[in-house]
Amino acid sequence: MSIKNITVIGAGTMGNGIAHVFAQSGYDVTLVDVAQAALDKAIATITSNLARQVKKGTLTEADQAATLARIQTQTDLATSVKSADFVIEAATERFDLKKVIFATLDANAPAGVILATNTSSISVTELAACTGRASHVIGMHFFNPVPVMKLVEIIRGLATTDEVYATVKALTEAVGKTPVEVNDSPGFVSNRVLMPMINEAIYCVMEGVATPEDIDTVMKLGMAHPMGPLQLADFIGLDVCLAILNVLHEGLGDTKYRACPLLKKMVAAGRLGKKSGQGFYKY
Repeated sequence: MSIKNITVIGAGTMGNGIAHVFAQSGYDVTLVDVAQAALDKAIATITSNLARQVKKGTLTEADQAATLARIQTQTDLATSVKSADFVIEAATERFDLKKVIFATLDANAPAGVILATNTSSISVTELAACTGRASHVIGMHFFNPVPVMKLVEIIRGLATTDEVYATVKALTEAVGKTPVEVNDSPGFVSNRVLMPMINEAIYCVMEGVATPEDIDTVMKLGMAHPMGPLQLADFIGLDVCLAILNVLHEGLGDTKYRACPLLKKMVAAGRLGKKSGQGFYKY
């Protein structure tokens, strides 16, 4: 299964990072979003991140120019996948939105093309059921910031074939990432382990056990974490953390995944973390 042309759906933080990595690795990329402003912002972000690599000496100016030349943008989803060899969706973490996207992809992408999702918690099997090619739907969960983080969780849906898994594993390795095979389960491995820790840290704030700064210091200096759980939650987005916890709670039915009331209150107030300027810290 030869892959040259890749379509990335969603120009947000994850989408532009994924487009950056594929283009830098030599693939032709079409980055898709419903809003042209989001696409313009994504290209500006990729350009800035590439310039940082040039400044550090890890990339030449010629490589930077070649990478940007491999990326085109598109606002029409159906058109964007007509000639794609591989598609990865990185839209907002909402099943209702992803369901519509996958139905559109299935109707317009060539037969046999793999439809991947960068979801961090939503069932790959359920997304696959929105298509007529469940065997060719798979999870490819990158981590933020995509150009830096080495891990990719590859999530097999119930019907995902061995050939499709092998293709995505090889593609992951081709862009310099380390693949880990995971079976479809709420939150997969990363967020099933991470989110309860973040949630418990938020309970510690709500109950007055310690300040966010001190909680993060304990985890950084005592547990050798590079970033404390509350700062990490701010970087992930508190709305995203809440959405993942809701998926875990609903999917596994265990009260240990119930989102902390303080988290719900902060999201309702629009304090979403770094992207909104305020979460547990101010930015």
